[in-house]
Amino acid sequence: MTQPPVQPVDGDHAAGRKASISREDILAAALKLIGPHRSVSTLSLREIAREAGIAPNSFYRQFRDTDELAVALIDLAGRSLRKIVGEARYRAKTDRSIVRSSVEAFMEQVRADDKLLHVLLREGTVGSDAFKHAVDRELNFFEEELRVDLIRLTRAQGIPLREPALVAKAITRLVFAMGAAAMDSPPEKDPELIRQLTMMVRMIIAGSRTLAAS
Repeated sequence: MTQPPVQPVDGDHAAGRKASISREDILAAALKLIGPHRSVSTLSLREIAREAGIAPNSFYRQFRDTDELAVALIDLAGRSLRKIVGEARYRAKTDRSIVRSSVEAFMEQVRADDKLLHVLLREGTVGSDAFKHAVDRELNFFEEELRVDLIRLTRAQGIPLREPALVAKAITRLVFAMGAAAMDSPPEKDPELIRQLTMMVRMIIAGSRTLAAS
């Protein structure tokens, strides 16, 4: 006698649901739900599972909870942005062009509907402690890379900086704060914002050089 097929315990093969799914698929589903006024920290597990086309229990095969998913998104966003800004800095030839090209690259990503960047800019202020720690870790990565660049420029130009690590931190925090504000402003304001932000960064560097020379 033919036995009936065994039904999956967690409903993975229910109508419209996928039998298996990767971490990347779940991250992509979460990103689809994020918008200008919707933070990843407000997403529920069931929402994400429904968008991904899986049973809620299947979520736990890839992530412990939504906090872990949000941290993974922040890590992914940080790697993506560091690559973009790093390439812009690499192409630049002088400290003036490095500042300008880095700021322009950053703002281009803000306007490119880059939801990963939006996660990075927003979660540091509205997310849980786990989110905030993840954002802070990414900012520290940016600061360290910028510190190395500043020291390299200092050696090449023979113009010392006072506390390059603190300069890198001031620049990074300023750029991210301005970027978060830019997300809520119209794109036509970008040229003036880029001009102001570039000037602010140059002022920080000039002030550090003045202090080093005093």
